[in-house]
Amino acid sequence: MAEIAPRVCARFHRAVELIGSRWTGAIIQTLLQGKTRYALIKSAIPDITDRMLSERLRSLEAEDLVTRWVIADTPVRVEYELTEKGRSLQNALQEIGTWAERWIPLENPPDEATDQHAADGSTTYRRTRAAKGA
Repeated sequence: MAEIAPRVCARFHRAVELIGSRWTGAIIQTLLQGKTRYALIKSAIPDITDRMLSERLRSLEAEDLVTRWVIADTPVRVEYELTEKGRSLQNALQEIGTWAERWIPLENPPDEATDQHAADGSTTYRRTRAAKGA
């Protein structure tokens, strides 16, 4: 069995803890769409509290994943944007999303569009509706 270098494990563990904190992935995913106001981030993430969102944004800023911009306007606006370091998480988050779609069932799935890929490469789209109580 191959021996695992402690430094590799420590880096991996730190990265997973960083992006795996509750709400952090959703915040980064939202910010991947571009510079965004606080209120829009909050509305994009159901159930996150103001306190938790503020805490996570401060943490992401301290890790140099997010930049906070204060716009001197009336009223003053605050916007958040991913740094290069934050944007570099895009592929990793896409892979996690792909994995989640395959392996994590939704408790109450909404109506969703699904697609089927034929052998010839064409795609057929269909709408599905989750049965109530299923």
